Amino acid sequence: MAFQIVIVPYLSDNYAYIAHDLASGATAVIDVPEPGPILRELAARDWKASHILLTHHHSDHIDGVEALAAATGAFVIGAAADAHRLPPLDLAVAPGDVVRIGMQQGQVIDVPGHTIGHIAYFFPEARALFTGDSLMVMGCGRLFEGTPAQMWDTLGRLMALPDSTRVFSGHEYAATNARFALTVEPGNAVLKTRAESIDHVRAAGGFTVPATLAEERATNPFLRAALPEMKSALGMQDASDLAVFTELRSRRNGFRG
Repeated sequence: MAFQIVIVPYLSDNYAYIAHDLASGATAVIDVPEPGPILRELAARDWKASHILLTHHHSDHIDGVEALAAATGAFVIGAAADAHRLPPLDLAVAPGDVVRIGMQQGQVIDVPGHTIGHIAYFFPEARALFTGDSLMVMGCGRLFEGTPAQMWDTLGRLMALPDSTRVFSGHEYAATNARFALTVEPGNAVLKTRAESIDHVRAAGGFTVPATLAEERATNPFLRAALPEMKSALGMQDASDLAVFTELRSRRNGFRG
């Protein structure tokens, strides 16, 4: 595959990513909690960061941006709608724009809900979707600024992407998300199998990212809000898709499993 993607774990549960275009040598870093681990990964591979892509303004995604940009000269890209609370941008982008990392072209997607101004980046050739805190593996981001309707619309846009799309999300929440999913769909056999697999991966110190959209459609409760089986499981057979999503998000907010 033309894009080599390295997962960089941070803090207690954050992920940043390094995406290296093999054809050109261009290298993008997606979100920067702090510069040190990324600089070490770059040095170990003899790569140089050429671009920094930002998904949203939260400090655990941007605190290291200015230091990394100063150390590497990387070109900083982020949402025009969020520019007032992001580090200084070299390029402010809007949904529908295309960003180029060497030979790779990424689509900018509007994904509000967790925050207003949140964006994701989809690189079709690499089948790579960098979602920040919008769509998470087995979950979705908490609604700090947006509404349930905005997040449901966001998930609909992301679900329109191909099943083979690989989701690279901003945190490692999969095990907790899977335990929650089992409380609402305990009869989902595919979910049970995936939850067991996630537990094994985490026990071994592994990452649950990336996950394919096909896996997420089959097991992520938030992507299943429109399905009759989910509505039946919640006793909401006659409810709207948005009402079911809103109920799921409310339940997840209070889940402590």
